[in-house]
Amino acid sequence: MTPKPLLLDLFCCAGGAGMGYHRAGFEVIGVDINPQPNYPFEFHQADAIKFVTSHGREFDAIHASQPCQAGCTLTAGTNNGRTYPQLIPATRDALIRIGRPWVIENVAGAPIRKDLMLCGEMFGLAVIRHRFFELDGWTITQPPHPKHRGRVAGMRHGQWFEGPYFAVYGEGGGKGTVPQWQQAMGITWTDVRKEIAEAIPPAFTELIGSALMATLTAPMEIAA
Repeated sequence: MTPKPLLLDLFCCAGGAGMGYHRAGFEVIGVDINPQPNYPFEFHQADAIKFVTSHGREFDAIHASQPCQAGCTLTAGTNNGRTYPQLIPATRDALIRIGRPWVIENVAGAPIRKDLMLCGEMFGLAVIRHRFFELDGWTITQPPHPKHRGRVAGMRHGQWFEGPYFAVYGEGGGKGTVPQWQQAMGITWTDVRKEIAEAIPPAFTELIGSALMATLTAPMEIAA
């Protein structure tokens, strides 16, 4: 039996990205500096940049979802003077040196090239969750971005708004129950709010992973 292509899931958290790649056919190994007891695949607790520098060439492809607080507008007014490290440049430098096809995922304010944008509405999810992806060593066609069906449900300045989407972050404000968050994101293996809030929907990386898999397994052209 031909082994599955091996994908390294850096800054993996609880495995939202990793699950999508798994569904696309990859064997997935996750790395995070913090313990991730609910990560559904093989896991290594380690510094992600050090790990990829030492082991990146053992993998067929690499995904990195650096912590987004440094580029996230949602934390700008609530960080109480805290600063967050910007890990994307060092990760990118390491990935370029390794030379495997890679994906960096982050929020709109992050310093990445926006080669791809995905939204929950593209997959019929009850969450918007716009995320951007920088790709190297391969490409993917940008899907059309459907019009959003309405608002995100919840409290805004003391007023309740109905809507087809949940705000999967923070506490209070009618943000929804854990089961609602799980269903909205397509995440079933953890019921920890913080882990769900930090994740991306597996549908995003299942789409990406399917295209990446096709690239990796396509027959090589033989020069005449």
